[in-house]
Parts: sequence; C-alpha cells; structure tokens
Amino acid sequence: MLKSLWIKFIILLLAVSMISLSAALFLRELIIKDFREYHEGEIEDRVYRVIASIEGTYEKNSGWDKDILMQDVIWALLIGYEVKAFDEDGKRVMDTDEAVRSLAPLMRRRIQGISDFSVDARPSAKNSFNVYPLFLGGKEIGRIEARFIGLKGDPKREATFIKRSNRFLIISLFGLGGLAIILSFVFSRKLTNPIKKLTDAARSISEGSLKSRVSIADRDEIGELAKAFNTMAGNLEIQESLRKKLRSNIAHELRTPLSAIQAELEGMIDGLIAVDRERLLSLYEETGRLKKIIEGMEQLSKAEASILELRREIIELKPFLNSIKERFEKLFIDKGVRFGLECDDRLNLYADPDKVSQIIINLLGNALKATSEGGRVTVRVRSSENPPIPPLAKGGEGVFFIAISIEDTGTGIKEEDLPFVFERFYKAADGGLGIGLTIAKEITEAHGGRIEVKSEYQKGSTFTVYIPSFTKSS
Repeated sequence: MLKSLWIKFIILLLAVSMISLSAALFLRELIIKDFREYHEGEIEDRVYRVIASIEGTYEKNSGWDKDILMQDVIWALLIGYEVKAFDEDGKRVMDTDEAVRSLAPLMRRRIQGISDFSVDARPSAKNSFNVYPLFLGGKEIGRIEARFIGLKGDPKREATFIKRSNRFLIISLFGLGGLAIILSFVFSRKLTNPIKKLTDAARSISEGSLKSRVSIADRDEIGELAKAFNTMAGNLEIQESLRKKLRSNIAHELRTPLSAIQAELEGMIDGLIAVDRERLLSLYEETGRLKKIIEGMEQLSKAEASILELRREIIELKPFLNSIKERFEKLFIDKGVRFGLECDDRLNLYADPDKVSQIIINLLGNALKATSEGGRVTVRVRSSENPPIPPLAKGGEGVFFIAISIEDTGTGIKEEDLPFVFERFYKAADGGLGIGLTIAKEITEAHGGRIEVKSEYQKGSTFTVYIPSFTKSS
C-alpha cells in the first residue's frame, strides 16, 4: 500500500498540515504567555506610578496632606490597587477604605461601580499586600502597602482574549486541518493522475500499441514529460511504419529478380524455353539486379561504420568538384540538363575525399534523375560559421563549416515525404533502392556534419551538406 505514489503524497501533505497545526498550537501558547507577562508588567508599572504620585504629593506639600493624599489613593483604586499609606513613624495616614468612605454617595457608587472594592465587604483579592518604601531626596518618608485587586472589566477582557485564542486554535485544527486533508487528497490525485496516465500509455506501447498518447494540458514538468513522451511515441510509430515499409521494399526488390529467374529456369526445365545465349544473358541480368541490391545493403552498412574508416586530408574543393563534373557532364548533356558549378578557388575541406565524392555523386545522380530536359542542376559551395542546422561537431578556434548545395529544377519532393527521405529503403517514387540519401546522411554525420533538404513539389529541390573543416594548424 505504501508503495503507491498517491499514498506517499497524501502522507507528505498530511505531515506538513500536522506540522503547521502544531505550530499554530505552539504559537497560541506563546501568545498567551506573552500576554500574561505583559499584563503582569503593566500591573507592576501601575504601582510605581502610584508611588511616584504619592512622593510628588509629599514633596509639593512639604509633608502629608490627607485631603490631597486621598485623591492619590482614589486614583490608585481606579487603576486597580488597594493602598495603605504610612508615615516615617509607621502611623497610617490614609487607606483606600477611608478614602472611599469620605467620598460623596454619588461619587462612591461610581467608584465602586468601576472597581471591585466595597466599603461594606472586603474585596476577594487573591494577592496579598506588598510593601513599598517612599523616598524623597534619599530619605525615607514612609511606606505604602499595596495589592492589586483589579477592575471589574479586567477578568472579562482577559477571558475574552483567551477565548478568542482558543477559537482561533479550534478553527485552525478543525477548519484549516479539514481543508488541508481535503486538499491533500485533491492535489495528490492531481499530481499522480498524469503519472498514472503516462504509466498506462507506456505499458500500452510496451505491449505493441504505438498509438497510445497522453493528454496533459499542464505546462509544468509533468506536462513537459508528457509532451516528450508523445513525441517519442510518435517517432516510434513512424519508425515502425518505416520498418514495415522497409520489409515490404526489400521483399519487393528481392522478389522481382528471383521470380524472373525462377520462371525462366522452370521454363528451361520443362523444355518450354530454349537454353541459349539470349536466355542465359537474361538470367545473368537478373542475378546482376540481386547483386546490386546486396551491394547497396553492404554500402549502407559501410556508411554506418564509416566513422571508423575516415581518412581525412586537405581537399581543394574547386578542382575536386571540377573532376566530378567532368565525369558526369556527358550524362547531363545527353539528357539536355545544364550543369553548373559555383565554388571559390580558396575553399578547402579537411575530410575523406572518397566519402565526400560518394555524397556528391549520390546527390547529383538523384538530381539528374529528377530533372527533365531543359532543366538545370547547380552545385554551390560556400563557407559558413553558423549553419542553419547545427552540426554534430562543435565550432571553435580553427573550425569552420563548408556548405555544399546541390540545387535542381526537377520534380521536387512531396511535403508528406520530406521527413522520411533519409530513412533506409524509403522511396518516394519508383526506381532505386532508397538508400542513396541514407548513405549520404550516414557519411555526412560520420564527418560530424548535417545534411538538410528543402523542396517544393514540381519546382525543384536543394540538398545542402554541412561538413566541419579544420585548418592545417589544428
């Protein structure tokens, strides 16, 4: 059960919620403690204000004046203190009971309505009297005994504060805690459902259903993972389709000459076809077709392993391409296709000349085949520091890129075929084995380069090979 990612998420979120609620409980205790300490400090400050007031009264009147002292005692009662004042001989001068009794009846009722003190009943204060000496000019002038009896609203205010703290805590525990539990379930589901979808889709693909996709609209990391998964699944589906087409193409290419050979041999065996030079030449041509297919597959295998067989050297591109042009120019003339070459005399390429020649010949052969009479095929060469398609090799000091483009005004390639023209045995039109462009791609990438194609159907194509080249010093 605990192996489920959903359960792990719930446990994690609940743990975070419990920690948060525990922090709220701890915070509530700290607040109440600080409130009580503040209240006690405020009570202590009050008695010192009473002491200061009584000492000021003594100094102002150069002795004890009962009438004025009575006002200080009444004021002390109004801030929650019962007070007894004594002179330096220990004789009581004034106390709260005497001060209240001396008030007019209306004032007495008002004072008793504010405080818990009553002349008829002793206050039930929990605190005992504390003694505070009185000084003037460093000389003791008497003392007061004071105890805090509070005001009628004090317990209520304190109780209200604590009640509200408890209410906040209950809301946090039950309200926010319950909300946290609900959100834990919701978000754990939201987090794990996309992963579950990805798992189901991956399982479907592993079982052979390559059309499985996941629909996740989020743009977070899981959304990016889903996007990458869908791209991978699409590529796998395309590759599977290409593999099926590859098997079909190979079977077709092998079946045609074998069927012809078998039919002629059966005719010869049955005596229906004469065994003469003409028939033997026909069989020889069919075996030649089989040999061509096998050689094409061997060339593809060699191209794939060409990275281990590269023999690089400095190639002067202008004479190198002129040599290829001279070899193929008659073919172009016979078909009525113009053949052009544009190359700077100073451009050199550090690569395997045989492999580069194979790339150019493959591309020229395709261009000639696709271009009808009156058309044109042009080879253009330029240097490039920032090719449109990044090569496998990284540029740097002593490195630049040679771009060799073969442009034709031929039939072009259909848009739906463009993504697959470099795939093995993929043929967009009849004729050939469909490996020439694959070989060109393998050799180019063996040099650390890239090959790209741009084409418009019925208007022509441009194949561009980018090969990184190194200076002699590198």
